[in-house]
Amino acid sequence: MLSKGWGYFSMLGAKKRFLFVYVIDRDFGFAPNPFHGCCTLATCMAVLRGSASVGDWVMGVGGTRLNARGRCVYAMRVTETSSFDEYWLDNRFTVKRSFRNGSSVMMVGDNIYHRDPLKGLWIQEDSHHSNSDGSPNFSNLKKDTRSSQVLISTHFYYFGSEAPVVDLASIGYKNGRSYRKLALDIPAVQSLLTDFEERHKEALNVVVANPFDFSRASKRVDQVTGKIT
Repeated sequence: MLSKGWGYFSMLGAKKRFLFVYVIDRDFGFAPNPFHGCCTLATCMAVLRGSASVGDWVMGVGGTRLNARGRCVYAMRVTETSSFDEYWLDNRFTVKRSFRNGSSVMMVGDNIYHRDPLKGLWIQEDSHHSNSDGSPNFSNLKKDTRSSQVLISTHFYYFGSEAPVVDLASIGYKNGRSYRKLALDIPAVQSLLTDFEERHKEALNVVVANPFDFSRASKRVDQVTGKIT
């Protein structure tokens, strides 16, 4: 039986829902961005972002670089989706725009893409995904805009550097590239999420600890080379 806490019920005729699991290589608080009362995935993982729907779950687990294999950095149930342009113009998410002269939280703002209204070309704001001088990093822009969908959650768990161990073996997950997509009606997936929410109910919609890489929030990253500057 699915937990009422995560708002999903298996009903006749209901759209099939999924759990997406992937490895987070870098955790700056940018992708995902767990700040300001909601967790958002607005950059990176473009294929996943374009595939997920409201009601799906996304879980990011630590990898070798973070020395956090088998640990859950964050998990969120998608409660809303948005296009880049809608995200940029929505007053609720102005606070998630990137301000590179602000606090660490402001520097890793993920609301960075919108189209030029006259030319229709993508604008990449000065951000974690820009070049070190603030100019557009076109490699990052190309990868990020493969999907213009933003995943938004007001039902999330963000643990950052205090990521707890999760029983990924129970759902047959092993760290790898891309992501794994598992139906929520698989018993093992149901059990994993039900147990997860019960164990961490006090962490709902809370930033439990800073991101692993938060001390370097001022840095920039190139997704193609992996270089952090």
